[in-house]
Amino acid sequence: MNRRNLIVGGMAGAASLAFGTSSAAAKKQGKKPLAGVDRNLKGDYLDLTTTAGNREAFARIMGNTDMQSTKYGWYSGVVHGVLPGEKIRDLVGFSGFSVAKLMPTIEGEDPGYRKVLREVGFYTDLKTGEVLEEWENPYLNEKVRVVPIANDPFNHTITDYFYAPPTYGGLNAAPPPKIPFLMDWQRKGKSLNLASRINLFYPAALQPEKWPRESGGKFNQVSEIFLYQIDWDEMQNPDLTAIETRGTWNRITPWLPWMLMGPSEGHCVYTCFMGSGDTLDLADPKIVEYTAKHYPKYLEAPETWEEPSLSSLEWYAREQKPAPLPADGVIPVAKAKPPKF
Repeated sequence: MNRRNLIVGGMAGAASLAFGTSSAAAKKQGKKPLAGVDRNLKGDYLDLTTTAGNREAFARIMGNTDMQSTKYGWYSGVVHGVLPGEKIRDLVGFSGFSVAKLMPTIEGEDPGYRKVLREVGFYTDLKTGEVLEEWENPYLNEKVRVVPIANDPFNHTITDYFYAPPTYGGLNAAPPPKIPFLMDWQRKGKSLNLASRINLFYPAALQPEKWPRESGGKFNQVSEIFLYQIDWDEMQNPDLTAIETRGTWNRITPWLPWMLMGPSEGHCVYTCFMGSGDTLDLADPKIVEYTAKHYPKYLEAPETWEEPSLSSLEWYAREQKPAPLPADGVIPVAKAKPPKF
């Protein structure tokens, strides 16, 4: 997923220490060490132990360094409901794509790239794969209107320093420290893996006083985990200005506002496959067709840098209206259905 990649520091060092310890212990016991992670990240073209190497590698993952071509990302999976006291439920499918381009940074910014991106994501019927415009909420036995994800834009820079996460319209305003851009790479032979994690806790745009049915509380607790698989030889090929990727994307987020779960306990989890390339051929064709019909501008990458970059929760607060309360004024709350043993 081409966005919001604030890396958890120290992970690679901790893994390296653990691997070295286990290998030393095996040798001491006279055993052959198990095959582990190849720590050699210094290639003939890019040295991934340097900030410059990380900058160029990540730019070719997120976009195309020719700064002319479009890079397409795709994702497809399931949204699960987590209500305390019962088993996790598979609620709806989720499928979408992003379109991105790179452009040079401007005066006053660190040298590197500006990435401009649009993305859509649609909730689908688990059996048919068709895009849902209405959905029967099984927790509340209530039909609700489905609101897709349509983020335009979601931009960030790629330089020798970790870029600041979006402020989400000023809601996540704490300035981050300036940290050298060294990511969590692991290499296993010709397979290069990259882990990117973001954990946020910030004031919600959907405050319960105004959005009693949509809001999960005064703060958003959100995590996203991106796991990329990349071909080492492709990463070290100087003739390639963009690198194809495969991997997974997971998101932990409050109940989706359009589900109208209000103050119900619990949250949602997205579990998706993802990938990227120079065409939309690997995206769900039903989703591409639906986008062409209803959201055609999302088939093209932005041509200019625009602000603000907002997540789907903040766009919801700007574009939607609070749902009316029931006639009795009582906000429905989901109750668990524990299994019978």
